[in-house]
Amino acid sequence: MTRVYVDMVADLFHYGHANFLKQARQFGDHLLVGIHSDKVVEGYKRSPIMTMQERIDTVSSCRYVDEVIPDAPFIIDQKWIDTHNIDLVVHGDDFLEDMTQLCYKIPIDLGIFRLVSYTPGVSTSEIIKRIRTHADN
Repeated sequence: MTRVYVDMVADLFHYGHANFLKQARQFGDHLLVGIHSDKVVEGYKRSPIMTMQERIDTVSSCRYVDEVIPDAPFIIDQKWIDTHNIDLVVHGDDFLEDMTQLCYKIPIDLGIFRLVSYTPGVSTSEIIKRIRTHADN
């Protein structure tokens, strides 16, 4: 059995998230999804709108997901890989190269890192912009 791991914020879950999980699941038999804590997310983005539990429950309900792990680290290290028996790490191709190297250096060096295509036309940031625009009208 191939255990595939992805990490994400999963705030305001949308079809881009589902597409990402679908693509990642195709690499193996078991999809583990690490959900970043509010503290981790605030370090490189904005605060999530949904609570950690809401994000976990939403991702858990996705048919491509077999297991959800709360409080996923921002940087994937050997201990995390070993603890969760991860065979492959997958991320979207929307990260800049330096960020990819920072967060996924160990999986890259191990040859267990894969990229999948980002879903164009939808993002949590875009949805937030739409909400603000509609609220102002």
